[in-house]
Amino acid sequence: MFIKEIKALEILSSAGRPTIQAKVTLNNGIAGVASVPIGTSKGKYEAKELYDGGIRYRGYGVRKAVNNINQFIAPRMKGWEVIQQRAIDEFLIELDGTKDKRRLGSNAILAVSLAVAKAGAESIGLPLYRYIGGLGAKRLPMPLATMIAGGEHSPSMLDFEDYLLVFNGFETLADAVEALMEIRCCLGELMTGKYGAIPSVTGGAYAPPIESTEEAFDMMLESVEKAGFSKRVTLGLDVAGSELFNENRRYKIRGKEITNEELSHYFEDLSVQYPLVFIEDPFHQDDFDSFAKLTLCLPHIQIVGDDLFATNPDRIKRGIKKKACNTVLLKVNQIGTLSEACDAALLAKHNNYEVAVSMRSSDTTDSFIADLAVGLGALQIKLGSPVSGERSAKYNRLLEIEQELAFETRFVREHTDYSE
Repeated sequence: MFIKEIKALEILSSAGRPTIQAKVTLNNGIAGVASVPIGTSKGKYEAKELYDGGIRYRGYGVRKAVNNINQFIAPRMKGWEVIQQRAIDEFLIELDGTKDKRRLGSNAILAVSLAVAKAGAESIGLPLYRYIGGLGAKRLPMPLATMIAGGEHSPSMLDFEDYLLVFNGFETLADAVEALMEIRCCLGELMTGKYGAIPSVTGGAYAPPIESTEEAFDMMLESVEKAGFSKRVTLGLDVAGSELFNENRRYKIRGKEITNEELSHYFEDLSVQYPLVFIEDPFHQDDFDSFAKLTLCLPHIQIVGDDLFATNPDRIKRGIKKKACNTVLLKVNQIGTLSEACDAALLAKHNNYEVAVSMRSSDTTDSFIADLAVGLGALQIKLGSPVSGERSAKYNRLLEIEQELAFETRFVREHTDYSE
């Protein structure tokens, strides 16, 4: 089955930002449609999206990238056998010819790559997760959900970007999602009673007028207890360390500058006081040594590389060599093709790193990463709360997969028990 046509258009993400949708149509009429997410907080090592500049959408229009698909990529892809995913992805990389995909735009390349995968799965009658992962695709990821938002993009006064719940004590995904929504309701009631109306931000997270991580954790644990899920849900942090790092090579926390050693000690103290099992990007994106030291000091906790790794196999190899982190946060638009994202995940798993698949803050209702997480056998998936269409679409797809796999699937899996 061969590619007959590729068409792209500019659509809107959940935040009203322009992004790309691509449709790959085969010679038998089967088609795959995919859209590209956009990250608000981006690391400097991510593949580069192409934007138009000018006044349209304040410079963030994507007509240039759309035209690159319609006028440049599409004619060269006609006649390709659709199931040759890796060869297609490598060809797209060669067409671009830059290290970070800035010429054609990583958003253009990724849209085509994902649409090809969807068309390929459809063409041979396989679910997308099975097409990606084969017979090994039978394990559903545990949810990671941001409950309280801080950092640069939140109206709260908290230093760290995301305050997360980790759902690691449930028999099924459906049970975990039900618990997530009940805890979120309890947290909303608790905050409303204490502060009055509380704004929510991207992903349904609350942004209360607090500035203490300890207070945030206390409120989250109180909500977990009130909902009846104590000891079945633990805590996580997305520190976004690069955003706290300043020109003095210090981290600004609560208005004070501290060293990386002092910040590391703070994380150690938090892990003693609270059931903290997940710390993402605790330091800035070039500080492999501090990541390695914290991983050594806290072997029972997931130390997670997001901006540090940027879903890039070369950076993951560097982290493995230095023993920095034990978990890779995987975002397909950080690297720009499905094949490279799969390579990043397989490299991590072969070196005893966990994989957590994540959506982006400005996403679409495309549920691709739900299938990707199952296909890769990821430990976790970071989706926020299912309170908006782009997030609910991915949760709903995971629930569908759980039902499809029935007795074949396992939700609670053999992995390190970080709650001990």
